[in-house]
Amino acid sequence: MKHLTFILLIVTILSCKQNSKSELIVLNSDINFTQKRTELNQNTLKYVKYNSNIIVLTNATVFDGKGNSAKENQTLIVVNGYFQSIGKSSEIDIPENTTIINLKGKTIIPGIVGVHNHLHIPQFPFIGETASKLYLASGVTTIQTCGSASPEEEIELSNKIEKGQIIGPNIVTSGPYFTGKGGNPNMIIPRDAKHIKDTIQYWTKKGVRWFKVYRNTIPNDLEIIINEAHKHNAKVTGHLCSITFEQATNLGIDGIEHGLNSTSDFRRNKTFGICDGSREYIDEIIINSEKVRQLHQLMIDKNVFLTSTLAIYEASIPKRAFADKRTLDVMLPFLVAQYQERRKQYDSINSDNDLREKRLKRIMDFEYQFFKMGGTLTAGVDAGRHVLPGFGDQRNFELLKEAGFKTEEVIKIMTSNGAKVLSNSEIGTVEKGKKADFVVIEGNIEKDIRNVELVFKNGYGYDPKLILREMKGKFGIE
Repeated sequence: MKHLTFILLIVTILSCKQNSKSELIVLNSDINFTQKRTELNQNTLKYVKYNSNIIVLTNATVFDGKGNSAKENQTLIVVNGYFQSIGKSSEIDIPENTTIINLKGKTIIPGIVGVHNHLHIPQFPFIGETASKLYLASGVTTIQTCGSASPEEEIELSNKIEKGQIIGPNIVTSGPYFTGKGGNPNMIIPRDAKHIKDTIQYWTKKGVRWFKVYRNTIPNDLEIIINEAHKHNAKVTGHLCSITFEQATNLGIDGIEHGLNSTSDFRRNKTFGICDGSREYIDEIIINSEKVRQLHQLMIDKNVFLTSTLAIYEASIPKRAFADKRTLDVMLPFLVAQYQERRKQYDSINSDNDLREKRLKRIMDFEYQFFKMGGTLTAGVDAGRHVLPGFGDQRNFELLKEAGFKTEEVIKIMTSNGAKVLSNSEIGTVEKGKKADFVVIEGNIEKDIRNVELVFKNGYGYDPKLILREMKGKFGIE
């Protein structure tokens, strides 16, 4: 009875000035709007500019995240952290006594869902809180960490964010990396099948739902990892080398990282199960050839997603590897010095390094073809060098545009496709009944999405400029 009374009350409020043209004003009875949002503590609330239970956003340009072109002059009503009504501003009546935000000249996209978004970088095994702030301030509202160097700390951070104790994106946690003999000694190098099964059981009991295999993993181990992970409702992705994309796909892997740059299918003199062979293919292969298209079709038929990480590859191209001012402002002096040293080395190179530039174009074409054939392409920053959490996600947007994708396609790749591979139907799009995780961007976003004005997560509107002001000189501290 209390539930029914509450619904009637809200319907009365929302219908107080109802226009006969409005068909989205009635409350969706399938959604439990009586459930309270997570309450934020005072340390978290200081970053929140809007926290009303009912918020109305008017006159916005909206990309829904489903691959559709933008709709202009839209009004959105958010109730208790969910989208309640979305439609033309002329057709939706605004309820009285609510918080109204006029977004004329501004654009809404779904919150970015990053699926290769670590909480570590080289030499820093855990930078969780500083990375989380940068992700959120950049419009990234959910991340899948794609391998963890510090799983326990990652799980603890995820729980704190979920409870509203600190700010950051929703974190889908990962277990430790798996690799093989000769691989990184800080990763799990399986002794036998029991070692693999015990490791996966241990971490899934702690709530982990993703495992990542690395370059030296052998095929037999990957098969055991996949089967055991799936048995415990977890998924597996990989940065491959010893195993080809075709082999991993046929073994049942869920996703593959980095695209063409980590493909060993086309290496000459490659040994089965060993990370060897020559890499001439990356400079010679014809992307629309039958052998590449067959590989893409196999991945599509087996529902294997591919993750784009263009920003981190670009950081290795001398004539492109430049850090912008905002990046230098937030990095620790130690990281700034590292960047400056790399920049000196790059500046001393006489060649303009067209070879790596051409490789970037091939990597882009590989991803473009996979997507256009119907593959699920996602994106993530893979932070490192001067490519920072969040900032690198925004750079991915620009690079995917450079690759030839339309704006609405890039947004789909970076939002709803990420939600799809995470099996989270509540996020990834701007539509009625979904969680109100979205980003407000100043002006036209055809070129970039860096001008973030507000980031809404669970219906709370965070001030990204305040977050970034407090981040100066702190990225890397933990």
